[in-house]
Amino acid sequence: MPNFIYEFVDKDGKKKTETSEAASEEALVNKLQNDGYFIVSVRQAKDKDALPQAAKKEAQLRFAHNGCKIEDLLVFSRQLATLLEAGVTMLRSLDVVLPQIQSRELYLAVKVVHDQIEQGSSFSAALTKFPKIFNQFWVSLAEVGEASGTMPLVLNRLAEHVEKDQAFRAAIISAMIYPAILSVVSVGAVVFFALIVAPKFEAVFTSMHAQLPLMTRILLQVFDYIKHYMIFFLGFAVLFFFVAKAYVSTYVGRLQFEQLIFRLPVFGEITKLIIVERFAAQMSILTESGVPILYSLEITEKVVDNIICGLVVARVREAVREGKGMADALSASDFFPTMAVQMIRVGEETGELGKMLKHVAQFYQAGVESFMKRFGTLIEPFLLVFMASVIGIVVVSIFLPLFKLGQGAHFH
Repeated sequence: MPNFIYEFVDKDGKKKTETSEAASEEALVNKLQNDGYFIVSVRQAKDKDALPQAAKKEAQLRFAHNGCKIEDLLVFSRQLATLLEAGVTMLRSLDVVLPQIQSRELYLAVKVVHDQIEQGSSFSAALTKFPKIFNQFWVSLAEVGEASGTMPLVLNRLAEHVEKDQAFRAAIISAMIYPAILSVVSVGAVVFFALIVAPKFEAVFTSMHAQLPLMTRILLQVFDYIKHYMIFFLGFAVLFFFVAKAYVSTYVGRLQFEQLIFRLPVFGEITKLIIVERFAAQMSILTESGVPILYSLEITEKVVDNIICGLVVARVREAVREGKGMADALSASDFFPTMAVQMIRVGEETGELGKMLKHVAQFYQAGVESFMKRFGTLIEPFLLVFMASVIGIVVVSIFLPLFKLGQGAHFH
């Protein structure tokens, strides 16, 4: 069928130009008029018009990045909620938000969502076409917002959840950055001495036929070993990383990896608390938005992003389905801390489950953030001492023979 370029005025009085396939110009005009559009002009597209006008405009847009970041979803939900609160229709709101999206991936997704709504689909149904961007959590809350007429409230809650989650992750990452930098500097210093400094000093010592101290000989042997076999170490490390990554991407591999992490002292317990915080935060926003408890558990099971916790939530959901309390089922799992279970039990008894889940999430978020700050403060001096010790041993081992040579001594 031929392509037609048509200019029209939509229901909101906005002038647009788009392209569409149709059997004939008359058939296209009839269809558009039946859809309630006022037709300005229609003409058949030629080869030079093969790219739709909308696509041309889209191609001219300059995005900040291609992927969809958590910040993009935060801005999108906030802007959409503000427009809907002001009484703007969903379609018009998406029209306003679209040009402001900085992510190419999110822009293309929202554009399709806009077109789907324009064709009669609901907002939540349109979101399901992009599960990598809008997961079941988003879709379910959108369904609740549509059914209850509280879409702005739901979107604001979503934005608040995304904002807190982003801040929580940022706090954890920032606490780990400095120790990581110190570790990299230590390793880099050793590699620099092994590849650049040590060979030059070794050539000097060899030319003088000097008998080197034991510490210097050991260090030069270690550096020589690193120099000749570093490529194999790097190759093995890269191979191990990709093999491990492929294995962990499987269900069994991911399950075993999570079990290993949870068994680690201190770090395993903190990881579990992070998962508990995520569960409580997601359950809180779902229940406070009016999602039934069983459906909330089903959604959280899928989006909690931890197989072990997902299996626990699945058992809790079955127990609740059989008429048991959620707190009793959580207590029987031995996964959730006693304090979290007690707070959830109080929420069930008082009818304020959503509010208590929110308190649980806030409590463990504050606890994890406090631990990460203390961890960074405590580990910093140890890393500094370690780095100073390593570099000190290297420097002393390299320069000690030079000091001895300067004194005209021989080494035994």
